[in-house]
Amino acid sequence: MENPKNQMLIQLSRVTKTFTVASGQFKALNDVSLAIPKGKLIAITGKSGSGKSTLLNIISGIDKPTEGSVSINGIQVEKLSESELASWRGKNVGVVFQFFQLLPTLTILENVMLPMDFCNSYPKKERKERALALLERVNIKEQADKFPATLSGGQQQRAAIARALANDPPVIIADEPTGNLDSHTATAIFELFSSLAQSGKTVIIVTHEKDFASYFEDMIAISDGRIVNELVNA
Repeated sequence: MENPKNQMLIQLSRVTKTFTVASGQFKALNDVSLAIPKGKLIAITGKSGSGKSTLLNIISGIDKPTEGSVSINGIQVEKLSESELASWRGKNVGVVFQFFQLLPTLTILENVMLPMDFCNSYPKKERKERALALLERVNIKEQADKFPATLSGGQQQRAAIARALANDPPVIIADEPTGNLDSHTATAIFELFSSLAQSGKTVIIVTHEKDFASYFEDMIAISDGRIVNELVNA
């Protein structure tokens, strides 16, 4: 019997993404094929403009491929309508940004509850308790009733991770999540991502933090829209 941890959760087949720019057509991704198993902590690396963010956007359903197919957890994402895509993304992909992007007029607790409200994924009476449990998981439960501006950068990033986990998505995507944090705080955040992968989440992180390479089970290097290495531990 196949080990569930080794099932391919994310599969991209010959994905190309072309944008129209002033000089003509630009291929941000060029014939990319990729398979990522469940429960992995994966890094995406590459120079600025190499296609890293486009790859994240394709996996998260923010962008659709110009050519090729994208299967996430058995769903052909590129075939979904815009309304279907919004609902699918809300329940299947949690996104963590470099600059946190917490809503400043909501408390930390309300920020974490927001995805549950948007997707109606949990009964209303359960949402507060679930949000508090997630904040406890990321060790900032005591900050629940505070506003984002009163928290440190590391605490805000923990809140953003709790928010990304709100609907229990199988995939967590993070774009330079420690780019604005000191090394001590960054280490704590990477340890948190590692624990999420160990619990069964597939965590994909765009990062330039070479000091934290030991946390990753694999690294995907991108250059000029093409993957230039293979996953060796899949």
